Amino acid sequence: MTTKNLLLGALLTAFALVIPISFGGYLRIYIPPFSATLASHVPVMLAFLVSPLAAVMVGLGSTIGFLIMTGPVIAARAFIHVIFGYVGSKLIQRGSTFEKALFLTAPLHALGESLIVLPFGFTFYNALVLVGLGTLLHHLLDSTIAIILVKSPLAGMIFKVKN
Repeated sequence: MTTKNLLLGALLTAFALVIPISFGGYLRIYIPPFSATLASHVPVMLAFLVSPLAAVMVGLGSTIGFLIMTGPVIAARAFIHVIFGYVGSKLIQRGSTFEKALFLTAPLHALGESLIVLPFGFTFYNALVLVGLGTLLHHLLDSTIAIILVKSPLAGMIFKVKN
C-alpha cells in the first residue's frame, strides 16, 4: 500500500467513524426495525477507488463507529461494509467504472445486511423486506452522494476515476 493510499484510507476511516458518532443523531432515519444513517456508506464507497485494503479498513472503521453508538445489531450490519467495500474495490481494479461497481455491490450489500440480522431475532419479513429493501434504497442514495463527490473537480486530483 502506498503512502497516499494509506493516508486516503485513514482519512476515509475517520469519516466512517465520525458519521455515526457525531452525526448519527442528525442523519439517522429510523423506521423500526430498520434504521439508516445518511452518508454512512459514502466513505467505504470512495474507498473503492483507493484499494481493497483501504476499503476493508474503512469498513472496519464504520463497524466500530456503529458499535460505539448503536450496539451490536447495527454494528453487525455495518460489518457488511467490509465485504461490499472489498468487492467494489476489486471491481474497480478489474476495470469497472465507479458507477457500475456501486450498482453491482448494491444487491450484495442489501442481502448481507438482511442475513446478518437473522441471528438477532429478526423475522424473515423484517430482515429481507425492511432491512434488505431499506439497505438497497440507502445504498442507492449514498451512491448518488458518492458519485457527485467523485465528479467534483477536487476528487479528480485525489482519486483515479474511470468514466
